Amino acid sequence: MAEAALYDTYSRAPLRFERGEGVWLITETGERYLDFGAGVAVTSVGHGHPHVVGALKEQADKVWHLSNVYEIPGQEAFAKRLTDATFADKVFFTNSGAEALECAIKTARRYQFSKGHPERFRIVTFEGAFHGRTLATIAAGGQEKYLEGFGPKTPGFDQVAFGDIEAVRAAVTDETAGILIEPVQGEGGIRPATTEFMKALRQLCDEHGLLLILDEVQSGVGRTGKLFAHEWSGVTPDIMAVAKGIGGGFPLGACLATAEAASGMKAGTHGSTYGGNPLAMAVGNAVLDVVLGEGFLQQVRDVSLVFRQGLASLKDRYPDVIEDVRGEGLMLGVKAAVPSAELLQAIRAAKLLAIPAGDNVIRLLPPLVVTPDEAREGLARLERAAETVRASAKKTA
Repeated sequence: MAEAALYDTYSRAPLRFERGEGVWLITETGERYLDFGAGVAVTSVGHGHPHVVGALKEQADKVWHLSNVYEIPGQEAFAKRLTDATFADKVFFTNSGAEALECAIKTARRYQFSKGHPERFRIVTFEGAFHGRTLATIAAGGQEKYLEGFGPKTPGFDQVAFGDIEAVRAAVTDETAGILIEPVQGEGGIRPATTEFMKALRQLCDEHGLLLILDEVQSGVGRTGKLFAHEWSGVTPDIMAVAKGIGGGFPLGACLATAEAASGMKAGTHGSTYGGNPLAMAVGNAVLDVVLGEGFLQQVRDVSLVFRQGLASLKDRYPDVIEDVRGEGLMLGVKAAVPSAELLQAIRAAKLLAIPAGDNVIRLLPPLVVTPDEAREGLARLERAAETVRASAKKTA
């Protein structure tokens, strides 16, 4: 009844959360759920982190919004920290991942235009990708379930098989501006690109004057145990879209680029009303304080080992329920041997929250502040869920 006035675009679980504490969410009736979804990899430093909450409150007492007509010191400070920590020289702030991808696509096209190649506007993308819900980003993702009913597909995107370098080579033409890839496909089922494939893409871009564009909206900001997932391969992009974890739950995204890649983006070529507003900048800077803190990323890697060992054990003991375990850091996926919706229902009944994905995979994306003990508690609840699914299968056999 409560949702009658809302668009019917979500199939929501019948759960109503009132507050959060670290890796826990508490319902209106006081039930505690272990949150291994983190709002789809968003709540990077947990619910109610005192440093981040304090930064938001302090800024809220000063000024909430300023137009980009004016200088915004928080933007300058945040952009400097991001460029110091990454490959990038330039940053454009957005409100979401889809907007960060829109900026990345426009940056790549504008770069080619500014270099005297207006015909170069096409982007090679990959099957199984997810880049957002705007008309351009659903076209970039290429998944029919997101394209259906929204008119002709926005032109300029050529999908090829994920991991197939020869298919990429074949897709490159005189109209190609760049290549766009998630270093780890999230919604596609936690599918990491190999180091060899990432290096081959970089080489191909260099050979043809193309820009390598990374979508690190889900895999970035410490999620895989490095600040950004592409660091594992040693490959440097030209443009990168980030969001989700960078705001810790506050709507915030960013498009990062080298000075060369961003050279076509002159005054008036792009803009945002809310992008980079003072509240978002205060939160983003506070999140970076935590994620760039001494030992934080090592802690993510250490806790990841606890997860990987526990999940491997569950896979061995419940092969009829868990077919495979995949991912990096705290961006983990369990490929179910049963319909994933069935396992997800049992997981939720064990008061554990997880996120569905493609390829019959369930994503485990806990806040990066999760402790080893909380990881073990989550694994125990996942085991209870696997036991429930197994028992149910025996009853119906």
